[in-house]
Amino acid sequence: MDVLHEKKIMFLEEMANRIRQDIIRTLLVAQSGHSAGPLGMTDIFTAFYFHILNHNPKKPKWEKRDKLVLSNGHICPVLYCAMARAGYFPIEELKTLRRIDSRLQGHPHRGALPGLETTSGPLGSGLSQAAGMALAARMDAKKHRIYCLTSDGEHQEGNYWEAVMFIGKERLSNLTAVIDRNNIQIDGNTEEVMPLEPLRAKYEAFNWHVIEIDGHNFESIVDAVSEAKAIHEKPTAIIAHTIPGKGVSFMENDYKWHGIPPNAEQAKQALKELQEEKESLISGHH
Repeated sequence: MDVLHEKKIMFLEEMANRIRQDIIRTLLVAQSGHSAGPLGMTDIFTAFYFHILNHNPKKPKWEKRDKLVLSNGHICPVLYCAMARAGYFPIEELKTLRRIDSRLQGHPHRGALPGLETTSGPLGSGLSQAAGMALAARMDAKKHRIYCLTSDGEHQEGNYWEAVMFIGKERLSNLTAVIDRNNIQIDGNTEEVMPLEPLRAKYEAFNWHVIEIDGHNFESIVDAVSEAKAIHEKPTAIIAHTIPGKGVSFMENDYKWHGIPPNAEQAKQALKELQEEKESLISGHH
């Protein structure tokens, strides 16, 4: 992973804005799908696909690639948009989201698309999949890393904690979990539906190294992953505090946007706001 210099941060900020616009357009065409989570996780996906991951979109099965596992598969619009921008498949194909016969299903289907490491849908199971990959990599003395992106709501699933325990027991330091701590789920605020706090202390109790970051700050994201790579005696959990619906004023921090797409008028307003942000980014960078 290269050093994150100012020019690269500018590139990442502009790319994240482009991906957020892609997400809105993709959801509008599909008229189905999730808005809040994908917009909230855009900066993290941008950092991974355009700076952190050791990967090659032209050789998606390259043996030495890092593996990114998306556990909360419903936020796949951000995964697809980041992968398309990175060159895994044509950007035009984003318009097929959730259509019958599309490679871009409402939950990612491994084998449908180059570069997808897992099929995800049942919440809470991605960390177990990542654990298997990390253990296998260690047994084979492979140097690549496994990153599991998860939601905070998934922590209400019992099998999630089985994986947390197992990974802590096996000291799988080649695995890093990135938790989208946006405090919302489909029925409301996580702390009202089923409280997760103290989340950090829970991971530490299971023998994980924990880092808490602002999930919209590229330097913080990259620094946290660098720190995780330097920890050899235990796995790392990065608790990324994010704003659901980030970048679209009427979606931000509103749990009602967890699982619905914008209509034409809402999409127009969202794209207007994101375009204004893009212009201010460009003028601020020059």
